[in-house]
Amino acid sequence: MTTGTHTVTAGTHAVVPAWRDWRSWVDRLVHAWRRSMRFRTLALTLGLTALTILVALVWMALAIQNDLYDSRTQQMLIEAQRATASAQQTLDAAEVEGDVVAIQNLMENVRLSIQRQSSTDLIAAFRVSSEPAPLAPQDFEQGGLTASMLTPGLREAVQTGEGVQWWQAVGIPSDGGEIPGIVVGQQLVVPEVGAYELYLGYDLRSEAQTLAFVQATLWGVGIALVALIGAISWFVLRSVTVPIAQAADTSAKLAAGDLGVRLPIRGEDEFARLSRSFNAMADSIEAQIKELADLSLVQQRFVSDVSHELRTPLTTIRLASDMLNDQRDEFDPATARAAELLHAQVQRFEVLLSDLLEISRYDAGSVQLETEPTSLAQLAEDVIDSMRPLAEQHGTDLRLVAPGGYSPVDLDPRRIRRIVWNLLGNAIEHGEGRPIVVTVDSDRSAVALGVRDSGMGMSAADAERVFDRFWRADPSRRRTIGGTGLGLSIALGDARLHGGTLALWSAPGRGTNVVLTLPRRPGASIGTSLPIPADPGDVAVPVSDLGPTQPIDLPEGES
Repeated sequence: MTTGTHTVTAGTHAVVPAWRDWRSWVDRLVHAWRRSMRFRTLALTLGLTALTILVALVWMALAIQNDLYDSRTQQMLIEAQRATASAQQTLDAAEVEGDVVAIQNLMENVRLSIQRQSSTDLIAAFRVSSEPAPLAPQDFEQGGLTASMLTPGLREAVQTGEGVQWWQAVGIPSDGGEIPGIVVGQQLVVPEVGAYELYLGYDLRSEAQTLAFVQATLWGVGIALVALIGAISWFVLRSVTVPIAQAADTSAKLAAGDLGVRLPIRGEDEFARLSRSFNAMADSIEAQIKELADLSLVQQRFVSDVSHELRTPLTTIRLASDMLNDQRDEFDPATARAAELLHAQVQRFEVLLSDLLEISRYDAGSVQLETEPTSLAQLAEDVIDSMRPLAEQHGTDLRLVAPGGYSPVDLDPRRIRRIVWNLLGNAIEHGEGRPIVVTVDSDRSAVALGVRDSGMGMSAADAERVFDRFWRADPSRRRTIGGTGLGLSIALGDARLHGGTLALWSAPGRGTNVVLTLPRRPGASIGTSLPIPADPGDVAVPVSDLGPTQPIDLPEGES
């Protein structure tokens, strides 16, 4: 940092003063306009009030200005007319008989009379005719009124308009500039000499000062009115919007799960009734949620207790069914078939009981991960090899495409293997004998596994419920590979237990794609990382373009 400068830098970024960052102020105003009813209402009230007061003030100022100048101008014209008429009478009554001195004295007396009667010392007189006249008095200018201030149009009108009064607004020179004023012109006939142009000037300084004072007062009152109306509006809006904001905040807390929040009740007005109704609704919701929670807890305990109690008799039944199944060759065909069916259903019942116990552990929050470094690609290959006989029974070809996912990742291999087994089992059952592609890939923060089939697919409504317990898209469809209806629900729980996600894409006639995404490190977040997108973006699995069924070699640089 250099001494004497005001710019502080950090790296390559300069600190910009807040008053210069005008875009942030615009963004803040737009944000406040969208999010705050109080700010929006106050801004509209002040804007419309200011506009109304501005229009009223401009109209009043113009009306006062016109009336003030019009009345003063009429007064000046009357004074000038009276002074000019009196001077003309004096000239008409005088007897000069060709005496130059008498005419000069007469003209001087007329000038003094005009000055007294017109209340102005801005006087000028010019002879109309340019022909030489020995008796004609000299032209005169008095008080700063000169011929240069008169426009040619005004002089021509006075010269040709005998007995007619003419006037014009002019700027009268003064100390430091000009002041507004008018010049009144009219002919004055001097005996034995002829017509003279007589001009009387009047300044409007006092009227301009009065108008400036009135306008300043109006603007001051207008600003005070806007500020007063703004303060009143803010106070009124605050009394209305504060309860609304409290209701909004309380509703948000209630929606977030804080069932104990309530609105304060003040008075007996509409807001008090709203608070009572809201609190009654919150009490009802809290009671219902507690009741449902108690029922859910009872249900969880029931499932857990029943599952544990059934293990002992189920073990006995399984031992008996195993013994009968082993000796079925000694039975008659009907009894042998019955023993075989009994053995299969007991095995299914055992799987269902295990799944119920696992679900009860998830509900109780007692599930623990047993992580160890595991290659997801290698795990997927092992599961595919174990399920290949089942796939061949359904005429399905299993293919593995693994451009990544070879480096070990800390995960629970038993749970991830169960997820892959469930996904492959569902794909085989619903894949209609078409090839199934298992894709494994990774990036810097996550590893992913996708299972894609080209079967019948599902609608969007069915896809939203596919992870529900015991839910089936087609209840009339018989399971061909067993299953309990809890596999995908448990798979979703296993994925979330790892901090990962289980995303599903499906479309009727296009098949289904389920993608498991896991963080590379336990407890880390996958963020927006998507090594494998859920939506494959194609119509069907391109079977002809698939490579060999074994994993693809790890590319160079794979981490």
